[in-house]
Formats: sequence, C-alpha cells, structure tokens
Amino acid sequence: MLYKSYITANYYCNLFRFCWSCGFSSTAHKVFDKSPQRHGHEGLASFVQGNVLGKKSPKYELCSALICCAKTLNSHLGSQIHGKIVHSGFDQNLYINSSLVNVYAKCGLMGDAMKVFDGIELHDEVSWTSMICALSQNGQGGEALCLFKEMMTTLVKPNCVTYVSVISACTEQESVFRCGELLHAHVIMLGHESNRFVVSSLIDYYSKCGRMDKAVMLFGSCLASDDVVLNTMISAYTRNQQGEEALKVFVKMRDANASLSEHTLTSVLDACGALAVLQMGKQVHGLVMKMGSDQNTFVVGALINMYSKCGDIDEACHVFDQAGYKNNILWTSLITAYAQSGRGPDALKIFDHLVMEKRFYPDHVCFTVVLTACNHSGLLDKGISYFKKMTSDYNLAPEIDQYACLIDLYARKGDLKSAKQVMEEMPFDANAVMWSSFLSSCKEYGNVELGREAAYKLFELEPRSPVPYLILADLYAGAGLWDEVKNIRKFMNENGVRKSLAGWSCVG
Repeated sequence: MLYKSYITANYYCNLFRFCWSCGFSSTAHKVFDKSPQRHGHEGLASFVQGNVLGKKSPKYELCSALICCAKTLNSHLGSQIHGKIVHSGFDQNLYINSSLVNVYAKCGLMGDAMKVFDGIELHDEVSWTSMICALSQNGQGGEALCLFKEMMTTLVKPNCVTYVSVISACTEQESVFRCGELLHAHVIMLGHESNRFVVSSLIDYYSKCGRMDKAVMLFGSCLASDDVVLNTMISAYTRNQQGEEALKVFVKMRDANASLSEHTLTSVLDACGALAVLQMGKQVHGLVMKMGSDQNTFVVGALINMYSKCGDIDEACHVFDQAGYKNNILWTSLITAYAQSGRGPDALKIFDHLVMEKRFYPDHVCFTVVLTACNHSGLLDKGISYFKKMTSDYNLAPEIDQYACLIDLYARKGDLKSAKQVMEEMPFDANAVMWSSFLSSCKEYGNVELGREAAYKLFELEPRSPVPYLILADLYAGAGLWDEVKNIRKFMNENGVRKSLAGWSCVG
C-alpha cells in the first residue's frame, strides 16, 4: 500500500505536470532527472521498499523519510508514515514530531501540523521552533508571534533558529511588522546578536521596513565580512534602490573570494539594470556562466531584465533562447523586456502566441506587464479586452495593480470619467499613486472639476506633500482661474506645506 501510494502520488503526478508544461514526454523525463527533488524521491523509494519487505524502521529512518516527504510535498505518504509512527510507539519523540510538523506545514496542512504540535506532552526548543517556523512560512505571522509569546512564558528558551523564524514572520506580515524591533532587543538580551543568521534576518527585516539606517548599522557593527550577512546586505541595498552601494558590497565580496548565492546574483543583476551599467552586467553574466547558474530560472529572468533595462533587447532574447526550460517566469520576463524597450506591440504578439499555441497560463504579474504594454502603446481597446479576459478566460480576480493599469490607460487616453468610474467601483480604495496619476491626466486635458476632486483626495492621503497643491495651481492657471490660484497657494500656506527647494548645481 505504501509503495503504491508513493508511485501514484509522486512519480506519475510530477511526470504528468512536467509533460503538461513542456509538451514532450522525453523533455519531461529530462526535467525530472535534473529536479532537485529527485534525491527526495529516491529516499522515499528506498524507505517504501524496505517497508514492503516488512522491515522495522528505526527512529532515524522515520525522520529521514519525513524529511523526504517534506522535500517532495508528499502529504499522503507523510500521513501514512504518521500512522506507522503512532503504531510503533514513537508518537512522543520530539524530533519525529518536529519532522511531522514540517511535512504538514510544507504541504499547507496547518491544521494537521497544529494537531501534532498540540499532542506533544513536553515541548523543547526544537518543537516550539518547528511550529513557529511552520506558521511563519505559511503566512500566519500573527499566529507565529503569539506562539512565540506563549513559548516565552515557559522555561524553554528560544534559540537562534527560533528568532530567525519569528523575525521572518514580522518581515512578511504587515500586521506584526513593527514587532521586529522588540525581537531585536530580545536577541541582544539573550546574547544572539553575533549569530550571522539572526543578524541577516534582522537586516532583511529593517530593509523591508525601509529602515536602511538600522540595517547599515547592524552590517557595520558585526560580521561585516561574513558571507551570509554580505549576501543579505546586497539584497537589502537593491530592494531600497541603492544599487551603487549594492555593487560596492558585491565587489568587496569578489575581492575576498566570498561565496555568492544565486539570490545574490539576482540582486546584483537587478542593481545593474536599475543603474543601466551594461558592462558590469556583462561581467556578472560571465560569473553566472562560470558558477553554472545559467539554468536557474530566477537568475535567467534577472539577466533578461538587466539587458532590457540597459537597452540590449537582442542579448535579452539570446539569454531567453539559451534557457533550457522556459516556464511562466521566463516568458513573463521576455514580455516585460519587450514592453520596457518600447516595443509594446511585439510584447502583446508574444503573449497572444503563448496563450494560443503554448498552453501558457498567465498569472497576475504577467497581466500587469501586458496591461502596462497596452498603456505605453496607447492601446485602450486591447487593454480593456485583456483586463476582461482575466476573469472570463482565466478565472483571475483583478488585483489593485491591474486596476491601476486600467485606470491609467483610460486617463492617458483622455477618458477621465471612465477612469474615475473604475476607481469608484473597484473593490479597493484608490491609493495616492492612482490619484496622482489621475490628477496629472486632469492637468494634461484641462479638466478642472475632476482635477480639483483628485487634488483634495491627495490632500487627505498625503497632507505634507506639496505636489498636488502645485499641480492644481497649474491646472487653475491653465484655465485662467487666477483667483483660484491665489486661494490654493493661501490654503497651502495655512496647512504649513512648503514647496521643495529648487534643484541646484555647483560648477567648480
């Protein structure tokens, strides 16, 4: 029964998925052979065959089998092994139970994971950490923090892995975002501030909060030569549009022969693209080839993005063509490359070809790129058609990014009433970016009434920003409403809003 379950739930399921994606059974076999999950499948096959022969499994073997189930996301076989664990009397073994929690969490079965955790009579730091990590990885940051607080009421002290997990929960969940600073204080109190993984998680947390000052302070205070910390710092700089600083750290790592992760290569390529430093990007490309990372989907996507932002669309296409396995991420990267290079119609042709000929199933990110291409090319009717297809053809509920593209598309074409109608009817509150874009279009087309409404919305959303006041004043001036211009400047002074200082330069 176990052997049959293994074959059905893993081999044929994954093989079918790969065949469906690639369209060729031979290619599917090759992809499966190269899959990082293969060793997990082989481990499970060995375990299952042993059980078919009636072999009694020791505790370490059960733990290994559960780790393989987690790698291959095989919840069905994991639950059968769970039954064998109970039957064997190992259901109170902390390491086995922690492995069970990990299996269920990786498969998204958080109810089962919590049942296993609640069934443990005496918890240690491993079992607490396993459950906190499970909640954090499944987007339940608030629950992870609550469990951490419960742990702190016991005699069990959190370890470094516990702190990494709970800080990650604060990083990913906006509702518990600001708790990271309190955790930082805990880390210092318990003497974990020198652990490189804890430091890296704190740097990641502060960078996602926009507090690069604290991230830089942490980076400079300790472990500034550690590979893990250096890799994290590059990602932090890139995330906060500080590409030059990211490249400086990268050069420092290369000089020290420090090891680079593929995530770091992606961040460095993003920084090269943002700064449009093609020569540096080519050097990183050479490093990618040397490290053998040229088949990593995310690295290849970053290469395509870098070349397109640097204006070399031909090289971006060459990188795409050289990729062995083209999935949704790479196709979306290619469409983005054409859209960013001012070749919106070509981007749309690729998209149409994919959905018609390649059984391509676009996601929200891809539709955002497609709608942006329509926007930059002024293709209103096509944009509306693609927006409707999200629901009708792909059962995707449009998110705020796609609504923003549609609103901007209407506004750029001068259909301000339709743009405003979409903002009022969409299931989200229009944000400052939407209203700012709408206000700029009102100014361009001289619509005083709608421009005034947009400006007053922005006065509420961004009360300290002088931009909506100045745009509205320009709109009034363009319409010859000089009294209104005086009133808006008076209103600006009354609210204590000051115009930013004009730019200046110094010639030596």
